[in-house]
Amino acid sequence: MNLVIALLGTRQFVTAARIRSIVPGYEPDDGTARADEAFKRMFERDKAELREMGVPLETGRTSVFDTEDGYRIARADYELPEITLTGEEAAAVGLALRLWESAQLAGAAHSALLKLRAAGVDVDPGRTLPIQPRLDSDEPAFEPCYAAARDRRVLTFDYRRPDEATPARRRVQPWGVVAWHGRWYLAGLDLDRRAPRVFRLSRVVGTPRASGPENAFEPPPDVDLAGLVAGAFGGGGEEQLVVVRARPGSAVGLRRWAQPLGAGADGEDRLQLRTTEPWRLADQLAAYGPDVVVESPAHVREAVVERLRRLAGTTGEAR
Repeated sequence: MNLVIALLGTRQFVTAARIRSIVPGYEPDDGTARADEAFKRMFERDKAELREMGVPLETGRTSVFDTEDGYRIARADYELPEITLTGEEAAAVGLALRLWESAQLAGAAHSALLKLRAAGVDVDPGRTLPIQPRLDSDEPAFEPCYAAARDRRVLTFDYRRPDEATPARRRVQPWGVVAWHGRWYLAGLDLDRRAPRVFRLSRVVGTPRASGPENAFEPPPDVDLAGLVAGAFGGGGEEQLVVVRARPGSAVGLRRWAQPLGAGADGEDRLQLRTTEPWRLADQLAAYGPDVVVESPAHVREAVVERLRRLAGTTGEAR
């Protein structure tokens, strides 16, 4: 810290000998080789640490008449511009802080909060917003998947698809973890299938295991993780047919644009809906509560069930 303050306070390049005399903490010059060697070790260590921290430590000479190099920190390169956030932006930061309350990310979130507050930005993590992010306790696969994607390590896990009775082993180069319509997904390269794949974390069985060295691969530079998830689970903009059952006399708004399919065996009305946004439709269907039940497709039914469970605050079986 003393070294940073000293080098920020001058526009001239300061020689090592001058630094030794003005910066507290260095071995004083007593004319012995031992003291000189101790200073050199400490100074080299400090320079390396500052550069590793991203401090723009420059080396050069102020004048052509100087006989040795000196050091300085350019204030313009070191200081951040003024941080200004609107009320909505500050609230979004607070929302992100509540989101990253996991063991892997809590430290980084706390550090970011301290820096913003030191810059005079009032970030209130408790500010009320219309959404409430959370890491579901029934998705323990999040942290190992996130860590493997961050460290670029191969990930192995068992994955159960809705149409499969038993889980299958998957080996993946994880590119990233993405939140999409209230759920978490892992996107990456499936090594056995030799193609990009997306996995919903709630379908991962057991704890994923990372193996091999760090930085073993690099994701494609132009990969769009959100686009991969949307294409795999969001319909990719293609029209989908959704069949629901509705109690007689209910869901009047839904019937205005639905195609009637007649009465079902249980006496309820069967309706067919067309949509290119199945997740938005799931929001609408969930609003009807027990009056509407999705028959197909399975992913829309699961989306509605998930929304109803969240509203009810229970993990019990939904209709």
